[in-house]
Order: sequence, then C-alpha cells, then structure tokens
Amino acid sequence: MSGEERKPEITIDEFSRIDLRVGLVEKAERIPGTRLLRLIVDLGGEKRQIISGIAEWYKPEDLVGKRVVVVANLKPKMIRGYLSEGMILAAGCEKGERPYLVTVEGEARPGSRVC
Repeated sequence: MSGEERKPEITIDEFSRIDLRVGLVEKAERIPGTRLLRLIVDLGGEKRQIISGIAEWYKPEDLVGKRVVVVANLKPKMIRGYLSEGMILAAGCEKGERPYLVTVEGEARPGSRVC
C-alpha cells in the first residue's frame, strides 16, 4: 500500500460475512441536483436499487450492461430520499479521487458469488 494506513486485520470468518455478488446494471439515472446515480442492478432473480456517488465520473448510459461487484448484504439505507439496497465496489475512494468500478470480465451470471 502506498503509505496509507491499513485497517485492522480480520479473520476469514469475519470476511465470509460479506456477501459479494456479480450485479448486472440494468438501468442508471442521475438524481437531479446531486452527485448521485440511481442504479437498478440485477442480482440474479432479484433487482436492487443502489444509490452511488459516482455521477461526477460516470455517465448513466455508460454503466448500463456492465457487470459490477456488489456488497449484497449491506444494511439498506435512505440516501437523499432514495433507498439504497447495496453498494457497488470501486477502487480510488479517497475524497476527490476518481473511483474506478470493480467490474467482472466475461459473462459471469448475475447473482454469482464473488470469492
């Protein structure tokens, strides 16, 4: 790591509590007056709404059809009046830094576990 402070170590049991899944972005739109995008993501038989603060760097139409990595068991949270039911993973999450979405290469089935 490049001089950044590391977080405390966790056990494999703690890590296994995180449910990472492949999500297929079916719909994306900007939430007016914000830096947020409202995404509808297919997690394999289940659709989730995910609110993400990436509108500054990503156009909604460029995300549709992408396979992304989603934290599927994150507790839902209201963000600016919208329910967010997961989190899309990205690299480069420091303030002001461009986030790079963690995507899945190939045709991984929506809902597939990421391990």
